[in-house]
Amino acid sequence: MHENRETSSLAASKKGSPAGEGNSRKTGMNGGEESDGVVIPMNPSNKATEQQAGVAEKEEGRTPTKENISQHRTPPAQDGRGVSQGLAGVRKIAKERKQERFTTLLHHLTVASLRASFHALKKNAVPGVDGVSWQEYEDGLEDRLTDLKDRIHRGVYRAQPSLRIYIPKADGRQRPIGIAALEDKIVQQAVVTILNAIYEVDFRGFSYGFRPGRSPHQALDALNVGIQRKRVNWILDADIRSFFDQMGHEWLHKFIQHRIADKRILRLIQKWLKAGVSEDDEWSETKVGTPQGAVISPLLANIYLHYVFDLWLEAWRKKAAQGEMIAVRFADDRVPRAQRAERACSV
Repeated sequence: MHENRETSSLAASKKGSPAGEGNSRKTGMNGGEESDGVVIPMNPSNKATEQQAGVAEKEEGRTPTKENISQHRTPPAQDGRGVSQGLAGVRKIAKERKQERFTTLLHHLTVASLRASFHALKKNAVPGVDGVSWQEYEDGLEDRLTDLKDRIHRGVYRAQPSLRIYIPKADGRQRPIGIAALEDKIVQQAVVTILNAIYEVDFRGFSYGFRPGRSPHQALDALNVGIQRKRVNWILDADIRSFFDQMGHEWLHKFIQHRIADKRILRLIQKWLKAGVSEDDEWSETKVGTPQGAVISPLLANIYLHYVFDLWLEAWRKKAAQGEMIAVRFADDRVPRAQRAERACSV
């Protein structure tokens, strides 16, 4: 639940200028689905339960609740200025055209979006290899952000290696964390905000990890509803070992290209994946994986698992599953639940 040390509360924006459109490519992999509902398990009122409950409502043939399909508003930046509202058109096209590939997205990365991204970061976060703290960067912020935006659009922005540190895990092992340089964090957050306008339309309702307006508590609520209200006899709890560290770059790039055709956005993502890590003042290349702790990593993980797991599960459930089967996924932790033992094990 704590893979991303810099995840912000920024959600996809709602209003603004039309989005850039690209050529369509039929992938057959992005069917629409409403979000799964949640229910607070601690003695909620009957009315609240009826309004919020319903795991995998569409899959079970029920009408989604109003709360499930509501949009989350974009909070203003801490400096009082609103986040750029030009992504409403992107979201609209992404929702209406499930096979659209977006060719012009970088123009949504503006000084205003970088400013909002800066204020969304944690002020007391550990500095990366650049050694620059949030407070130091705030001094002369507008000039810094203007220069950063110009470097990005001119193609001369360079990603810096992640600073590798280790934190203890509950089982005694060490978890590697990658701390990005401050400007990399800012740009990553701005790109995440842009891409969320597309992928929040695509992602399935049973995916809860690192998404705007979703939380571990909602995943637990959905699990509670599934166990208590469905004919669940078998539960499979699965976790992908070292997923963030072993995620393949080649397949990730192919998955992203199902929706993103803006070469400048693709190059930014490649820069972050290939920037490498710095440990004990020594640089090492990163051929696989994405740093745990990087702002962009949770979204990349969700994109990868959307194609590898979520769409496969959805297709398998419709074509092969017997009896009831529902699932809850939080990042790379999955809990498929089934009526029959062989169906739970096959997932």
